[in-house]
Amino acid sequence: MSTRSASLRLVLAFAAGVTIAYAAVLLAAPPGGALADFFGLWVYHALVLLAVVVAGWRTCSKARDRAAWLVLTLSLAAWALAELYYTVAEPEGYPSLADLGWIAFYPLVYAGIVLLVRPGARSIAGTLWLDGITASLTAAALGAAVLVELVLRSTQGPPSTVATNLAYPLGDALLLSAIVGVFSLAGWRPGRRWLVLGLGIAATAIADGVYLFQAAAGTYEDGAVIDALWPASMLLIAWAAWIDDRDGREPALVGRPLLAVPASCGLLAIGILVYDHFDRVNLLAVALATGALLAVVLRLGITFRENHRLYERARSEAVTDALTGLGNRRLLLADLERWLAGGGAEPGLLVLFDLDGFKRYNDDFGHLAGDSLLARLGAKLQAVAGSRGAAYRLGGDEFCLLVPLARDEPAETVIDEALAALCERGEGFRIESSCGAVRLPAEARDPSAALRLADDRLAANKRTRRESADRTIHTLLEALAEREPHLQVHLDGVEALSVAIGRTLGLEERELRLLARAAQLHDLGKLAIPDGILSKPGPLDLQEWEFVRQHPLVGERILRGSPALQEVATIVRSTHEHWDGSGYPDGLAGEQIPLAARIVGACDAFAAMASRRPYRTALAPEAALTELERRAGTHFDPAVVQILAALVRDYMAEVQVA
Repeated sequence: MSTRSASLRLVLAFAAGVTIAYAAVLLAAPPGGALADFFGLWVYHALVLLAVVVAGWRTCSKARDRAAWLVLTLSLAAWALAELYYTVAEPEGYPSLADLGWIAFYPLVYAGIVLLVRPGARSIAGTLWLDGITASLTAAALGAAVLVELVLRSTQGPPSTVATNLAYPLGDALLLSAIVGVFSLAGWRPGRRWLVLGLGIAATAIADGVYLFQAAAGTYEDGAVIDALWPASMLLIAWAAWIDDRDGREPALVGRPLLAVPASCGLLAIGILVYDHFDRVNLLAVALATGALLAVVLRLGITFRENHRLYERARSEAVTDALTGLGNRRLLLADLERWLAGGGAEPGLLVLFDLDGFKRYNDDFGHLAGDSLLARLGAKLQAVAGSRGAAYRLGGDEFCLLVPLARDEPAETVIDEALAALCERGEGFRIESSCGAVRLPAEARDPSAALRLADDRLAANKRTRRESADRTIHTLLEALAEREPHLQVHLDGVEALSVAIGRTLGLEERELRLLARAAQLHDLGKLAIPDGILSKPGPLDLQEWEFVRQHPLVGERILRGSPALQEVATIVRSTHEHWDGSGYPDGLAGEQIPLAARIVGACDAFAAMASRRPYRTALAPEAALTELERRAGTHFDPAVVQILAALVRDYMAEVQVA
């Protein structure tokens, strides 16, 4: 703790003790006695002046909120000067210059409050502002109904006297409305600074109210206990100047608007107006209470509108896919229900789609690119639906189309347009889709039945595409077998070993199928290599090596011709890349190389070393493994080589035991 902070705390503690002693003296000592006069003259003025010094000290020593605390210091100084003038000059007329200083206190404090609130005003929501205004109007109406009414009923004399007497309760009502408004804006958790400042303002209002009531009843005497409330009020305001906010600025003028504020304010305003029906209060109180009620009505209207907007948004989000903006499964079921309601539903077409190649695209280009692709494809599918139908995303890479069909309109035309919309090609990828279509209501009159039938046809379509791919693979393998009869044995060995490694690594069944196809087709590009090079007994020259290095690209191009083999084509292209980046055709390194390509490359190398070639004899399996392990970390993925070696050695051990 700094010396300045410690000194300030001692000063404030001493002032608090003196104020309590002052109140005790006023309560116990008879008015007009020496002790009461001493405290009423010297201690009273000393405490008021001390408040000015403490607030001024803060204004000079801290830059933050300096303008606000300068104004508040001036308000305390105006009160102190009025007290000194009244004590020294003892003016006989009323009002006097002292009243000018006392009355100046109220607008200056109000201006200081506004300056304190202003830095956080940008964060205040419209409903919070309205709550603050409502609370301020209600507090002002209550002050006008109580304090102003007392003055109006008890004050007589010239207009200047009446106006001066009215200025005090109006000033109190102004400050109370301001502080209640700030508390409302802060969600009734204003923080220590505003709490102490509010207590200071409340002390002034209580002292003024009691004084006005006693003056109206003719019971007020100098030296009464309420006299201690005015210096206590000044000291509380000065103390608030030194309270540091933990988060830098209080109150936190943000938060969730509460209906408790307009509800309680509305009840108070109604109470004032009801009381006015039985015992008339002043016009100002009635006007302020009416204004508070109007603010409450406006607040309720805004709340209703906001709740309606939130309901509509929640309703929209419940049936909308957030990524594509298309309807989701819930909306599809509701639309199907409406479509098929009754016996005479208009003819329509329901089509389910599943993207082919999307998982690979996601793996290769990342989820952000995948999300962007889904959004593009969804927009294109919605364009096919147009204004007559609707497109949906059912989750993952599944889409749906629901459109009416004109009389004699072929469903195939719509399906072809949709398939074209859900197709995208680029460097290294090709996205297409399988589909399942159902005519409504001819083939289904129930939403569940329609979706089940469409899903069955989608599965059948995907099966057909896979079978087509299998036929394509069989045809390609036959072409390779005619070219190199011994190659089929090599490919079978590479496939079996690759799948075994894939299972050890925990690949899913779909990934294992891709791995098996890539292992079967990784040498497809050799169809373009001349026989003289393939069967050459000696080493290849540079030009011949250039032919050989092109065969992964040739294999990829052949496979790209089949939509169902796009992912296999990508793997085949990379089967001759090396872990250290020295391979071909792209110079990929490490995990840049697809895992399936790393597996096939290692298995292909082992099978090639363990089999006889025109230019060398076959190596023993252990020798081939030793060579493979020597190149792990340069040519081959070390993890793949480790698994491959373990599988082969386990197999050889079993064979020897048998």
